[in-house]
Amino acid sequence: MLGGPVLEYGIGTGRIALPLARAGIAVTGIDRSAPMLSALKRHLAAEPEEVRRRVHLVKGDMRKVRLRRRFPVVLAAFNTILHLAERHEVESFFERVRQHLAPGGRFIFDFSLPHPDYLGADPERRYGTPRFRHPSRGLVRYGERFDYDPLRQMLHMELEFSPVDGSAGWTVPLTHRQFFPREMEALLHYNGFRDLVWSADFTDAAPEGQVDSLVVSCTSGAPPRSRRASARRG
Repeated sequence: MLGGPVLEYGIGTGRIALPLARAGIAVTGIDRSAPMLSALKRHLAAEPEEVRRRVHLVKGDMRKVRLRRRFPVVLAAFNTILHLAERHEVESFFERVRQHLAPGGRFIFDFSLPHPDYLGADPERRYGTPRFRHPSRGLVRYGERFDYDPLRQMLHMELEFSPVDGSAGWTVPLTHRQFFPREMEALLHYNGFRDLVWSADFTDAAPEGQVDSLVVSCTSGAPPRSRRASARRG
């Protein structure tokens, strides 16, 4: 991997940023979620001073934030890109990435692939999974509901948690845009990204057969002329 500093979109609670900072790499993180950033600040408070100094947080929209500096590595991990519902949102985000990517640097992100079982699921049915131990609520039953909008390619999910001790449960709504691999390849191409390298399920293996997630690594170039002309008109 290229050295830092690193720009991470969707830094969240620091799942990636903290290990990077502990390894001596400076990280600038962007996130629009105040609760996530507050949780990360609590985690940072327990870290040594040299680790805290390496992490710089920016609250803002990844489609809009301009930092006026460039990074050799730009990350968007854990399905961050699936929160961009419309094409113009994807293009705005990709433009910000290109503005922040240093010459020769790489943009690295992952996204889960559309799964037939989820896209074709009965929205009225609850799909149960094995129980697990929640860090603060003990043993919990977990279930999921899926409702797919095929025109907008939006998968609406409800994640249901029910403690086995009979205490009150809770539901977490989650909506992800579904991107198909060739669709993502075209979006990257027409927004100026080159030298695409794809790997499967967070390994070094090339994608083949059935995979759940893709990791994409690419560099930045100029968008095709037709894309630039379209941007000027629109």
